[in-house]
Amino acid sequence: MNNFSGITLHLNRSKQRSMFKKTNEQSLKEAINLLLETYKLKDKYNEVNIVQSWADIMGPMVANRTSELFIRNRKLFVRLDSAALRHELTRAKDKIVEVVNDKAGTRLIDEVVFL
Repeated sequence: MNNFSGITLHLNRSKQRSMFKKTNEQSLKEAINLLLETYKLKDKYNEVNIVQSWADIMGPMVANRTSELFIRNRKLFVRLDSAALRHELTRAKDKIVEVVNDKAGTRLIDEVVFL
């Protein structure tokens, strides 16, 4: 009988602890965003995300002809293997800036530079 009363007592205490949990619980997404903002890594995270998502943003034709891609000083640098594609995309720079910033969810780049 003592064993059962000990279990009941233990269960009652854990119920009490769970009733008094802190209410500052966050989702994993919120916690990661807070961590990135605290350590000022949010922009770098977004830059890496854009580079990794380049094929999704621009499509496989452009991605397959992209040999180098990086962001520095709010400029997206793109090296393309095709002069014709470079010429075509040069005329769409403003649209590329808009699409990239929409994907990032923030104003990440101001300009596209084709190398």
